[in-house]
Amino acid sequence: MVILVLNCGSSSIKYQVIEMTEGGNSLLAKGLVERIGINDGVITHKPGGGKEPVKTVTDIPDHTVGIDLIIKAITDPNHGVIASLAELDAVGHRVVHGGEQFKESALIDESVMELVEGCVDLAPLHIPANLKGIYAINELLPGTPQVANFDTAFHQTMPAKAFLYGIPRRYYDEYRVRAYGFHGTSHRFVADEAAKLAGLDFKNSKIVTCHIGNGGSVTAVLNGKSVDTSMGLTPVDGLMMGTRCGSIDPGVLNFIHQKEGKSMEEIWNLINKESGIYGLSGGLSSDMRDIRAAVEAGNQVVTDAEEAYFYRVKKLVGAYAAAMGGIDLLVFTGGVGENGPEMREYVCKDMEFLGIEFDLAANDGVKGQDKILSKPESRVKVVVIGTNEELVIATDTYNIVSKLGK
Repeated sequence: MVILVLNCGSSSIKYQVIEMTEGGNSLLAKGLVERIGINDGVITHKPGGGKEPVKTVTDIPDHTVGIDLIIKAITDPNHGVIASLAELDAVGHRVVHGGEQFKESALIDESVMELVEGCVDLAPLHIPANLKGIYAINELLPGTPQVANFDTAFHQTMPAKAFLYGIPRRYYDEYRVRAYGFHGTSHRFVADEAAKLAGLDFKNSKIVTCHIGNGGSVTAVLNGKSVDTSMGLTPVDGLMMGTRCGSIDPGVLNFIHQKEGKSMEEIWNLINKESGIYGLSGGLSSDMRDIRAAVEAGNQVVTDAEEAYFYRVKKLVGAYAAAMGGIDLLVFTGGVGENGPEMREYVCKDMEFLGIEFDLAANDGVKGQDKILSKPESRVKVVVIGTNEELVIATDTYNIVSKLGK
């Protein structure tokens, strides 16, 4: 089964074409459409089989045009990967928020669309873009099965004690204000893959997964189910991130409002786009490669920012070990998690009391590689795993559509 996976943002679309079989999978192509609705849009198509990437600059006024360009790229006689659209069996979509309605991926029909549209208030920056991708496929490829994979679904097993906020109950009863968590597709994938690598039973283990990138979250996975996670109603909660502040005393926001007269919109922009490692480093960068270079050059302000960034990950690992009554496996993934040996070392240092015997030599220089980073005698295994959300989406799409007999 050939599946097109779409991850639609407000002005971009990431995509992959994956062939799924009972015995495995094969990545046929991937690419990125950028600058949708902006002059000089770009599509970068990367076919498999050793072919060179193809970059095209053209106006891309909306998502329908963007997806049409993707379809033309994957069926192109020279750099395409399928001969015609007749070979495309299904489309899988990343949908950021599924509210409390979706605990797993779902075949998209009218009722599912209504429920997703009802989640717009919960993710007003993301859901409209996700919906545009679904609408575009309906227009361009009518009748093609579509599946929605929800970032929040994996966390719907959290108990009320983990997701409820300490505010009047009516806000949950009336508006469903609660912690939902995100990156669920990634946490689910890496927890399972890391358990396999470490020789543990995913369904009978205590796992802490750290998805650390420009956005970041930590999740407690008990016996294969998410029981707590650091992001909340929105992705700004929890860890300090690239430009997001993470957990903060709400009084700070009122203090800033009183001192500078900032509106709620300005404060929201401040904590989402001007804070995190970017803001704390004095506006140097949200890219950890730039941060690391400044640290190595002796910049104390940036060194403090990096340590604050790492410290919050370490603190949550301990918190979730306490919540689960121990830990069997600690997993790192995401852009920083996979490529930041310094961060992994900081988090695992002096954690022997928890059962972590970290192998500094095994960790040294490891980037983009699946590997066990703990010593053989370590009671708690430490693993770095490359995440693959697109493969999870394709797998769920394959499993759901296969039941339709297509």
